[in-house]
Amino acid sequence: MGVPLDRNSTFLQGPALGPGRIREALHNGASNLVTESGLDLGSATWWKDTGDAPVFELVGEAGVVAVAQAAAQRLDSGARLLSLGGDHSVSHPLIEAHADRHEGLSVLHVDAHPDLYDQFFGDRHRHSCPFARVMETGKVKRLVQVGIRALTPHQREQADRFAVEIVEMKDWQPGWTPEFDGPVYLTVDLDGLDPAFAPGVSHHEPGGLSTRDVLTLIQGFRGQLVGADIVELNPHRDLVGMTAAVAAKLVREISGRLFTDLP
Repeated sequence: MGVPLDRNSTFLQGPALGPGRIREALHNGASNLVTESGLDLGSATWWKDTGDAPVFELVGEAGVVAVAQAAAQRLDSGARLLSLGGDHSVSHPLIEAHADRHEGLSVLHVDAHPDLYDQFFGDRHRHSCPFARVMETGKVKRLVQVGIRALTPHQREQADRFAVEIVEMKDWQPGWTPEFDGPVYLTVDLDGLDPAFAPGVSHHEPGGLSTRDVLTLIQGFRGQLVGADIVELNPHRDLVGMTAAVAAKLVREISGRLFTDLP
């Protein structure tokens, strides 16, 4: 599902164009649709694009409600949902929709930023706040954040308040993979990758993960993946489509993991 919403961005708009650019990169013929495990998504009857949620001009609470409704409609059909953002504010309603259907849900979060602000300039629905909103619900068992390298004192306090497990980038060890007991939702902010690998994001934060680091994490973490999102592609800043290509690669590998993790 595409979630073309970026009105909750704090710096630049553009991520609302992300779903379309990721689809272009998936289907432009430059690569194929086979995962590294050998699944051919191009011939898979279980893999389907369900279109975009109707959220393009929405902001604040209206966007939260609309994303939640669109996700619920698809999840109630029995599908596993991979959503393409959009800014990171969309993850709050997406995760809550999954938590309502998967008791004991944990969240694995790849990002340069913890996005734990209680509010940003008085707005509690900015893309810098979704994980404060998620943890306030009490519906998420664990939140594990990886790649963080812009942790403010307020957000550190928030992490302590909500018992968030943060693997800061300065402490990252290649090959490390977390373990979860039960269902897992994966959210990937593309600025979690180093700008050398993913320049097409609004907030460049050097010193991040490589594409292979993120792929190893997706393929290797222990737990049952039940849903995911990829967010914050900003085509206005994407050099020759590099970041869209990375996002398309992640779509393939996450889709394959969603399928192989079916009960």
